[in-house]
Amino acid sequence: MADIHQMTAAELTAAYAAGRCSPVDVAEAVIARRDRFEGAINAFVHVDDAAAMEAARASEARWRAGVPLGPADGVPATMKGNVAVAGWEMRRGSRALPPTTPDFDAPATRRLREAGAVLVGYTSLPELGWKGLGDSPAHGVTRNPWDLARTTGGSSAGAAAAAALGIGVLHVGTDGLGSVRIPCAFCGLAGLKPTSGRIPAFPASPMGVLAILGPMARTVADVALLFELMAIPDARDTLATGEAPPAARALLGRSLAGLTAAFSPTLGTAKFVDADVEAACRAALAPLEAAGVRVSDGDPGIEDPLDVCNVFWLAGSASLWAKMPEDRRHLCDPGFAASAQAGERLPASAYVDALAARQAFAERMRRFHDGVDLLITPTMPIGAPTVEGRPTGIGVPERFEGPWSDWSPFTYPFNLSGQPAATVPVGLTREGLPIGLQIVARRGEDALVLAAAAAVEAAVNFPALDAPRGRADGVPLA
Repeated sequence: MADIHQMTAAELTAAYAAGRCSPVDVAEAVIARRDRFEGAINAFVHVDDAAAMEAARASEARWRAGVPLGPADGVPATMKGNVAVAGWEMRRGSRALPPTTPDFDAPATRRLREAGAVLVGYTSLPELGWKGLGDSPAHGVTRNPWDLARTTGGSSAGAAAAAALGIGVLHVGTDGLGSVRIPCAFCGLAGLKPTSGRIPAFPASPMGVLAILGPMARTVADVALLFELMAIPDARDTLATGEAPPAARALLGRSLAGLTAAFSPTLGTAKFVDADVEAACRAALAPLEAAGVRVSDGDPGIEDPLDVCNVFWLAGSASLWAKMPEDRRHLCDPGFAASAQAGERLPASAYVDALAARQAFAERMRRFHDGVDLLITPTMPIGAPTVEGRPTGIGVPERFEGPWSDWSPFTYPFNLSGQPAATVPVGLTREGLPIGLQIVARRGEDALVLAAAAAVEAAVNFPALDAPRGRADGVPLA
């Protein structure tokens, strides 16, 4: 089982059922792999190996007795370090806020435990998940395994680095402006930002209506499995839809014949798109066309909604800032501090206006989808930037000095509209960095975007990553 780190949940559970390996074997292998590469990638902020092995032994006993809990029993999983796990210290990437140790499990944590998954650790995030990079004051820099001089993207940074190296199979992230899709695209993973309200959350995110939890994995099938688990209703989230989870895995092979799709390489708003990215994304349309999807170029005709998104984001930052002891605020990421202070200056009316603008934007996208089933874009316009956030690639201005949102124009619009958006890897830039394709559909059609992503995945044959690549000063390599 030398390639155990590349096995999917379905492959692992089939091996458990056949007695070829056990959850204990897999947990030990994952912990050893984490320890081997953690010095290079810096992906974990808390681990509890004793609890992981206890869960693995309990799963092993169930498999031996022929009574597994389901398709995730004994499958290793990680939780992003802002999702409550009872007994695990949660810092959320901040040195300014005091750490907390929840005495309860968040809904996603509860569902994974109920399914028998083996939790192997908390993964890193930038301070309070505020940006699309992978560094934080509390934990330092999380590095991209495809090139250690590059960022994973954020804010689900550690989850992406761990997933890319096979340190776990199922990875829970959160997505407020792209925080699942950005690191998935930069690290060669599949991921899903579900329909708003589809995944219950508790406590509520300070970023309000934009934020939702989402699944991350190396394959679309594993994303679909985790989505099904995370979508089980939880009475603590009174704002969630409360709908029963869809049979996403069963629908991965659904017919796509007769569907229509619009491919937009810029969404009409991107400042630059790497030529390699556009070429790979265009090539990835072929398997959809082969499946019977009618694909044509087309933009939804939207204006950039970043200013509207920023109202929610800045207000959430200000709320967090207000909870920080004043004598510790100097410990914050300077970018987060500036965001929070800008939020303090917002009038209350700006938030009300942003709610109205959000509804109008969602209605604009609803009307667009009256005529087209899928909207397809690059997930990111470039390969992963440097850890400092400097983008590179063909078509990127030589003296780029803009904010990180300038190199993430494709993700946040669909947090605002609340639509499901999946990402799937479709190739590598000439710098050897992963390229992601984003597939968007009407609200509620999460299973459809996963089915389309699965059709692309089956044709692309994206390479697996065995070990970190590249070097960075001061970074130890195993």
